[in-house]
Amino acid sequence: MNNTVPPKKQKTVLITGSSRGIGRGIALRFARAGYRIVVNCVSNVSAMDALVEEISQYNKEVVGIRADVSDYEQSRDMFAQIEQRLGAVDILINNAGVAYAGLFGEMTPHEWERVLDVNLGSVINCSRLAMPHMIREKGGCVVNISSIWGITGASCEAVYSAAKGAVNSFTMALAKELGSSNIRVNAVACGVIDTDMNAGFSEDEKKALLDDIPLGRFGTVNDIAELVYFLCGDSASFITGKVITSDGGWL
Repeated sequence: MNNTVPPKKQKTVLITGSSRGIGRGIALRFARAGYRIVVNCVSNVSAMDALVEEISQYNKEVVGIRADVSDYEQSRDMFAQIEQRLGAVDILINNAGVAYAGLFGEMTPHEWERVLDVNLGSVINCSRLAMPHMIREKGGCVVNISSIWGITGASCEAVYSAAKGAVNSFTMALAKELGSSNIRVNAVACGVIDTDMNAGFSEDEKKALLDDIPLGRFGTVNDIAELVYFLCGDSASFITGKVITSDGGWL
């Protein structure tokens, strides 16, 4: 695949939570292919600005917008800015997420509400705001970044697992609702990916995880970015309503 060939019609891609990690990798993948890029963060503005600068060296159609996508009003304002600056969103990658590792019995309402709002609420907010343009255009693509814990559940990540499970169900339901408008909705359920989010594992914990992964390695940001890019392209035009695991064979 030629990474530098632009799409037939230049489209605008929004990647939420894209100042680092998986979101950053996805933004770079689409940028290399010539798409208009919107990167987003809630707090790490310096990292977001650095990514915008990096992309702008070879793709001038890029903007960074600070917004808390778990908040509907901020999300709505972000979509208005995008339309003014680059045109409406044609491809939405719902990547924003936060983790919480700890016993459910020790979580506070504020903590579980934040996990639900960011991991699930942001997906609902941005999907709802992207829909009108996609429906008018009779085409569009949404990819939700999920987790294998949304399929199997994880001890000490009960609310995170619940949020990702809801994202998976939302993905399947919305695909059915929007299929008649030629809008595809899929999710990628990630296994252990080598990002900052997993940097807290001890060496013993890493070894135990690797022993459970048939491929014998953690996933990379590039693994996920390439899969997401594929799902948004013409080669995946008959794939919708799917939760696709990328976990090295763990499940």
